[in-house]
Amino acid sequence: MIATQEIIEKIWEDRSLLNDNKQKVLDAMEWLDKGKLRVAEPTESGWKVNEWAKKAILLYFGIMEMRTINICDEIEFFDKIPLKKDYESQGVRAVPHAIARYGSFMEKGVVLMPSYVNLGAYVGEGTMVDTWATVGSCAQIGKHVHLSGGVGIGGVLEPPQAAPVIVEDGAFLGSRCIIVEGVKIGKEAVLGANVVLTASTKIIDISGEKPIEYKGYVPERSVVIPGSIPKEFPAGTFQVPCALIIGKRTASTDLKTSLNNALRDFGVSV
Repeated sequence: MIATQEIIEKIWEDRSLLNDNKQKVLDAMEWLDKGKLRVAEPTESGWKVNEWAKKAILLYFGIMEMRTINICDEIEFFDKIPLKKDYESQGVRAVPHAIARYGSFMEKGVVLMPSYVNLGAYVGEGTMVDTWATVGSCAQIGKHVHLSGGVGIGGVLEPPQAAPVIVEDGAFLGSRCIIVEGVKIGKEAVLGANVVLTASTKIIDISGEKPIEYKGYVPERSVVIPGSIPKEFPAGTFQVPCALIIGKRTASTDLKTSLNNALRDFGVSV
C-alpha cells in the first residue's frame, strides 16, 4: 500500500504518468471498496485524513468512461462509477431503492433503507441509514449510528486535504439534520430534527451558567437542538441559525430504543 501511495502522489503531480499506472488507481479504489483503506481514520491523537486516498478517487474519475448501467429492464443510469454489489456476502441489508457506489464501504450489520451512499464513504457496523438519508463522498460514519429520515451528510473530495464529515460511534441524528464542511459529531451525541451544521455554524453549550461556544465540533454525548442568535447587519439586527447544546445524555438513555425519550426529556423533536 505504501508503494501505491507513493505512485498515486507522483501521478497527482504529473498526469502523464497516469496512463502507465492505471492499475495502481484501480487497486486503491478496490481497497476503499473493501474497507482496507479509508479516506480518514481514527488514531490515538485524533482523526487522520489520508489525502492520497482522495487523490486516487479523483484520478479514478479521470480514467473511467461513461456507460449505461441497466437494472432489470426498466431502470437505467448513465455514469462512470459502478454500483456496489453482493450485499448478502457483506452482511449488509439494502432495501430497494438503496444505492451505494463502488468505492464506498459498509461494515456487517449496516441497514440501508432507500438511501444513497457515495464513493469514499465508510459506514460502521450496525448503523442505520434511514429513508432518503444521504452519506456524501468520503464521509466517515461510526458504528451503531442512526441517521434518521432525510439526514444529509455532506461530501468532500477537493481539496484533498479537506477533512470529511465525521459522525462517531453511537450518535443519533434526527430527521432532516444537515451536516457539512467537515463537521465532526462526537460519540453518542444526539441531534434533534432539523439541526444544520456547517464549518461556521456556532454550536453553543447553554446547559451551564455561562455559554460555551464551539465550531465544527459537537462534543460527545451532547443533546443538540436548532436555535438562532441575533446578528448585526447594515439593515438592522436579524436572527441567524445556530445550534444549542442543552444537556448531555444520561445512563438511562444509552440504549438506542430510548433515544427518542432522551430527546423528549429535553422537549426536542426527533
